Amino acid sequence: MIPQEQECDDIHLSLLRLSQPESYEELYCFSYKPNADEKERRQEWDLLDLMADFSRMGLPNSLWKLSPVNHHYKVSDTYPAELFVPECATPPVIVGSSKFRSRGRFPALTYYSKDNHAAICRSSQPLSGFSARCLEDEQMLEAILRSNPHSDFMYVVDTRPKLNAIANRAAGKGYENEDNYSNIKFQFLGIENIHVMRNSQQKMLEVCELRSPSMSDFLEGLENSGWLKHIKAVLDAGIFIAKAVAEEGVSVLVHCSDGWDRTAQVCSVACVLLDPYYRTLRGFMVLIEKDWIAFGHKFSHRCNHLTGDSKEVSPIMDQFLECVWQLMEQFPCAFEFSERFLVTIHNHVYSCQFGNFIGNNQRERIELSVPERTHSLWSYLWTNRADYVNPLYRANHSQSQGVLRPSTAPHIFRFWRGLYNRFDHGVHPRQSVEDYLRAIQEETQQLEEQLASHKQKISQLEQESGITWKAPLCDKSPTGRSLDTNLGVANTPQDYTAGFITSSPHQLETPDSILLPHNSNQSKDSSLSNGSDQESGIADLSCRSPLSEDSPRGPDSDEAAYSTA
Repeated sequence: MIPQEQECDDIHLSLLRLSQPESYEELYCFSYKPNADEKERRQEWDLLDLMADFSRMGLPNSLWKLSPVNHHYKVSDTYPAELFVPECATPPVIVGSSKFRSRGRFPALTYYSKDNHAAICRSSQPLSGFSARCLEDEQMLEAILRSNPHSDFMYVVDTRPKLNAIANRAAGKGYENEDNYSNIKFQFLGIENIHVMRNSQQKMLEVCELRSPSMSDFLEGLENSGWLKHIKAVLDAGIFIAKAVAEEGVSVLVHCSDGWDRTAQVCSVACVLLDPYYRTLRGFMVLIEKDWIAFGHKFSHRCNHLTGDSKEVSPIMDQFLECVWQLMEQFPCAFEFSERFLVTIHNHVYSCQFGNFIGNNQRERIELSVPERTHSLWSYLWTNRADYVNPLYRANHSQSQGVLRPSTAPHIFRFWRGLYNRFDHGVHPRQSVEDYLRAIQEETQQLEEQLASHKQKISQLEQESGITWKAPLCDKSPTGRSLDTNLGVANTPQDYTAGFITSSPHQLETPDSILLPHNSNQSKDSSLSNGSDQESGIADLSCRSPLSEDSPRGPDSDEAAYSTA
């Protein structure tokens, strides 16, 4: 209890002030002080190495090089300092292209397939207007095309609706004219702008906040928000790019307006579909660091970290995380991380407890001395990675190793209750399936440890007594046996689940007889049959003892042999 009314008013004003910080210095990350010394803090920020990720892709090579053209952010202040560009792209061509692109964001590499040399590049829209053209920009795209020797054309993908791109022409911007660029195929993907997305999420959240809504109210509200329609649009765009790279072997240049919102969404979704590494815990952190943080997604503006223009706020990162969750629903064994991992990242994008998402680009974070003054979320997640592991993940599964080919049929999409209604537990909080599976795994591990201990004791007793006991062989559980079956290649969610979920339990193997001391005149033990429930068709996993009541009791039975012994 707070005794004085004035103290209550002061606390209220303090909370209001802290909830609306006006400068970066007021954010929580700059005052958050966990038990870690300076050396540990530096190690936190060294956990991820983007250059190591490009090396994993096989870069640099004879086709792509690391360019110093943006050192000190002298070409584009919203791009990272180190960028990969085509080997044949000269500095004058790069600089000239940057002058013809919004905010100087010239085409740069974000993903490279060393199997077929196809690449994903990203940029901002050209300043083409109705008729303007730039020789250096045309040469830059030609250099990207020549960096893929197995293809004679490339895709240029504009993620905006066509009407929006045409409207931007009146402001001197727009999109590439196919008549000016040789050997390109242009494609619009129709993802709406930040204002449409913000309004859509607001309507969806209003539906989530309804108290005891009827089924019709909830479904109509969700439909009217258009939220799942926008999620489908982002996924469709990522699938188009992934197919172009993996199936056609064609390089793709992706842009929207400024190249830091929709471009980040579709490039990172395509990477998740293409590369199994980005479906692991570490790989997913590297992906966010590369395509979102380093390439200048405006986290502080989009996530409203500081008091400012509310029209700059938009749930761009939220949509990407939900796209990944929708993929996890279709491919539950292909991702090393769980839903809890995505929700935790979402929480800390807005919490400002860690410095990873502070600022709008790499240059701002350097000016704020973020690595020297704050702590890294990636180190925290990696240290506690056992809490975020997907218990269904199987690294050796065909889907975990190859390209994901999801379905985007309307009935596939689900409402993400685990994020938007995670606090609506009522009197009895729900326990997720992942929590159940994790508890089963822990219990199974304990039982296996006990089994190993008992086997060791039996071995010691055998050595001491000189009597050999051979225990009945008990088959594994139906689930465990189904995991050992050959699932084959599963290229769709239907094939994937059919091979894993619906596999029937195997019949139990016939156990060997128990070897007991006996007289030479005694007949051999009769073999024991394996009991099963004939009505249900489910094998009996209890491994009945030879001394159970259902065992035969003839003169040659094991019980008689045991009594004689």
